[in-house]
Amino acid sequence: MTNTQIQAVRPRPAAPAASAPRPSARDRGTRLLAALFLAPTVVGIVVFTVVPIAGSIVLSLFHWNVIDDPSFAGAANYREVFSDSTVLVSFRNTLVFMVLAVALQLLIALVLALAVNGRMPMWLRSVFRSAFFFPLVLSAASISVVMKYLFNQDFGVVNWLIGLVGIAPVPWLTSENAAMTAVVLVYVWQQFGFSFLLFVGGLNNIPKEIHEAASLDGATGLRKHLTVTLPLLSPTLLVASVVGIINALQVFEQPYVLTNGGPGDSTRTVVMVIYESAFEQLRFGEASAVGVLLFVLIMAVTALQFRLSRRFVHYQ
Repeated sequence: MTNTQIQAVRPRPAAPAASAPRPSARDRGTRLLAALFLAPTVVGIVVFTVVPIAGSIVLSLFHWNVIDDPSFAGAANYREVFSDSTVLVSFRNTLVFMVLAVALQLLIALVLALAVNGRMPMWLRSVFRSAFFFPLVLSAASISVVMKYLFNQDFGVVNWLIGLVGIAPVPWLTSENAAMTAVVLVYVWQQFGFSFLLFVGGLNNIPKEIHEAASLDGATGLRKHLTVTLPLLSPTLLVASVVGIINALQVFEQPYVLTNGGPGDSTRTVVMVIYESAFEQLRFGEASAVGVLLFVLIMAVTALQFRLSRRFVHYQ
């Protein structure tokens, strides 16, 4: 093979890649402005979320009563948590409360959203929206104080109302069977307004043509809601259920004010145990261990919801 033929088959060197254009002064200014707008949010998340979580994880490995210096405990706090019957009961109570409260909250919010989204004047619809959302802006502690009088066995309005139909007075706050029911009702009454507004927004985003087509196919009433409305509302249902479960697992004010965790430990929740361990017994290491376990539980339940949503959530 001649030199000319060798040069012909030899691969040519690749052309140098064109250098990326340098951002203009306007682009740099836009990026800097965006960073300045994002900085307060990022700093807030780091300071009030990331740092406390990391601090709780570290503190859960120590014994500390604020007065003495912390002493390393390793996994001893977690072993103590799993051997403490009060903590285990509080987790059971919290899970039971979560199931009852979230199910009732979503059901009431959905039914009311469907009713308000029906045929009614716009001014009346606005009145209902404001009325249903109003309890959410009030303090949970102040609402619980008022509800404690309403659910009183001797002079409460609730027992007076059910007495009008011949039902004997119910010891709402002093019976192990009724106390959890009272806490759930008070919690749902305050919290369902958030889910209600989510459902109203989701219903308004469903095209009217779909409902009209379903009506032409013969779907009416409950069948239309089950086959058309709920599948199209499933993304909103997912958001409402995720937020509702996260909030319910962190319930504190209602059981603390209404029953103080009683009678016995029938309404004692995980956050109440954290509060009592940390600020009443000065066992900050054990309280942090319970907090870490609650954090893991919340993350696990949320991950499970998103996993199941792949099968049950339908996007338009």
